Amino acid sequence: MSLNRIVLIGAGNVATHLGEALSRAGYSIVQVYSRTEASASELAGKLHCSYTVAMEDVTAEADLYVVSVKDDALPVLAAQLGKVNREALFVHTAGSVPMDVWKGKADRYGVLYPMQTFSKQRPVDFTTVSFFVEALRKEDSEALMELAVGLGGKAYEASSEQRRFLHIAAVFACNFSNHMYAVAKHLLDAHGLPFEAMYPLIDETARKVHEMAPVAGQTGPAQRNDVQVMDGHLNMLADEPELAEIYRLVSRNIYKYSSEKE
Repeated sequence: MSLNRIVLIGAGNVATHLGEALSRAGYSIVQVYSRTEASASELAGKLHCSYTVAMEDVTAEADLYVVSVKDDALPVLAAQLGKVNREALFVHTAGSVPMDVWKGKADRYGVLYPMQTFSKQRPVDFTTVSFFVEALRKEDSEALMELAVGLGGKAYEASSEQRRFLHIAAVFACNFSNHMYAVAKHLLDAHGLPFEAMYPLIDETARKVHEMAPVAGQTGPAQRNDVQVMDGHLNMLADEPELAEIYRLVSRNIYKYSSEKE
């Protein structure tokens, strides 16, 4: 089933990277919609296509509509978009929103979830991206799987319930770990130490999970249940009670996982 002509709904980080990847792979991006003209025109300029900021002007001349917007905007947009082209396939790219957000609003619908962290200023190698696909119709699921593979990524089928757990796992693995880097930088900056000194430690920690289970690779005072060191750290964080609470809770969970491994 052909999905060659594509409209992008949204012009943020995900839409930008996905649109550029689709264009490089030979798909035709025929239009970009965004509520703000600056972002719509910027992305349309990169993709050499038209743009609109009016939902009523979204073209009906497309095979696939890819919606990459904030989760809470999806229900309203889904109701509006489903009327544009009853024969087209409509998908969103959200990790935590069920496929049924389209139910009763479009005849063909699904999800194309690229599980990656996207920032406009950093290129993304789509050959390393895992896509999770779901669709109401089997033939649409197959077409989305083919599209994901065409971008160079790995494609998996996942239900809305499975994807919810993918998303929360990704929050722990990506968003929370990155915030820990921010905390580390905050502590180092406060004492005149360079964050770049952490790079080898961060890189080795990330490499290890390619070769062993995360629990097996865990080190540090919590894993050893070194109470004396942990109490010292908590005393050092006395002026920052929120960080002390994070330290206490994470350390407790590390020891719990390590104990269960034994």
